[in-house]
This record gives sequence, structure tokens and C-alpha cells, in this order.
Amino acid sequence: MEIVLDTNVLLVSLPTHSKYHPIFQALLRKEYDLFISNETLMEYEEQIGRRLGIERTELQLIELLNLSNVYRVIPYYFWQLIEQDADDNKFIDCAVSAGADYLVSNDRHFDVLASIDFPKVEVIRAETFLEMLT
Repeated sequence: MEIVLDTNVLLVSLPTHSKYHPIFQALLRKEYDLFISNETLMEYEEQIGRRLGIERTELQLIELLNLSNVYRVIPYYFWQLIEQDADDNKFIDCAVSAGADYLVSNDRHFDVLASIDFPKVEVIRAETFLEMLT
């Protein structure tokens, strides 16, 4: 599977005590491919840094970037499909550029994508992705 993880899903998958931790563990076991762009990576860095501090953030990002199943893409077109929170568009752009199977997010702003025919971006909740992994 080729996946783009919204920051909210990545964050809840990092703590070992989280019910979503198997999502991060499956990434480490290379059970799916993760696609990131410079913009999504910068948001990961910012949000992990806010919660875990700079030192832990650097370790997490180094671990992430050294995985052979993490791929960087460069979006050349910016779709601007979400008006409610334009910052979320970076994940759509990444998913479309990568040809990802799913964008995994718990953010309701992505619900609008169900009514958009092109480009088609399949958004699933973290709970659904977790079930797919087991």
C-alpha cells in the first residue's frame, strides 16, 4: 500500500502506549510505503517538535527518513481543494503526486474530497487503516 499520513495520525501513532502505535510499527516493518513532500515533512517537524522537543524530533525524523519505504515526492501542481483549512492541501498534493492509495487522516476537513471526482483522493480514518494492517 502507498500511503500519505496526515500529521494528526503520525502524532498519535508515535507513543508506544497509543492504540494507534501499530501504524508506526507497521511502517518500521515496511508493511506499507509512506510518501512525504518537503511541505508535509516540515509540518511533521513542527508538530512533533511542539510535543516532544527538538532532540526527540530530530531522532524521529532521522529514523523516518532513513527507512527504505519512505519516499519523497515533489508536487508540481497545487490543487487547493480544501478551503476550510488551506494548510491541509499539502497532504492532498502529496497524495496526488505520489499516486497514493490512501491519505490517512482523522481531520474532518478532508471529508469534502468524497464529493470531488478529480483528482480522486481516497481518505480513510486512522481506525480504518489500523484495521487494514491487522
